Amino acid sequence: MSRKTKKPTFPNSYQGKNAEEYNQSTWMERNQKRTALLCIQYLYDQHLDNVHDYDILRDIPYTILDLGSGTGFSSEILAENGFRVIGVEILKDMIYKARQKKTDQNKDLDIEYILSDINYLPLRANSIDHIISISAYNFIIHSATTPKEKIILLSQTAQYLNTILKTHGRFILEFYPADEKELNLFKTSFINKGFNGFMIQQHPNQKSGQTFLLLKKQTN
Repeated sequence: MSRKTKKPTFPNSYQGKNAEEYNQSTWMERNQKRTALLCIQYLYDQHLDNVHDYDILRDIPYTILDLGSGTGFSSEILAENGFRVIGVEILKDMIYKARQKKTDQNKDLDIEYILSDINYLPLRANSIDHIISISAYNFIIHSATTPKEKIILLSQTAQYLNTILKTHGRFILEFYPADEKELNLFKTSFINKGFNGFMIQQHPNQKSGQTFLLLKKQTN
């Protein structure tokens, strides 16, 4: 599969033959794994230590939730770097590929894949150390038809993620807002639900395209 210039649509771009094409794409694998490594770097960003309350990550095994784990490219990198990984994916064609690869590769990687909606995970409150999401969070609002519906969906998801995170839990989010309005919509949803942090983009005046949010759960 060559690099696509056409904007993907959810869920059609990730089902059936498209899921197989995605999984076989060397460009996609390289891009997802490179972004996963960058997310690990941002997870330990020293500026994030000082957000809200000072703390610093230690070199201990953390449980990382990989939201929108797809066919497992990012989950593999996280596990190879010593994390216990829970990959969450709502599309069965994608998670089937991830599970199949894990079995076929016979690697001793600590990954568990869960087929689930982000807002209905079988996880207890305060059970996850940190969260990473790569190129998937945009699709939370794919079914929303009005601005109000988008706000409600994003607000509910941010609240739920705050609930399952442990104290000082971090969330490194890579996503692609369509414009400044959508960017602010996502940012506000986290601020209103107990997160604090900052944004990283390639260009100072960038209003859309690849964006990283480095977030940390606030303590009461």
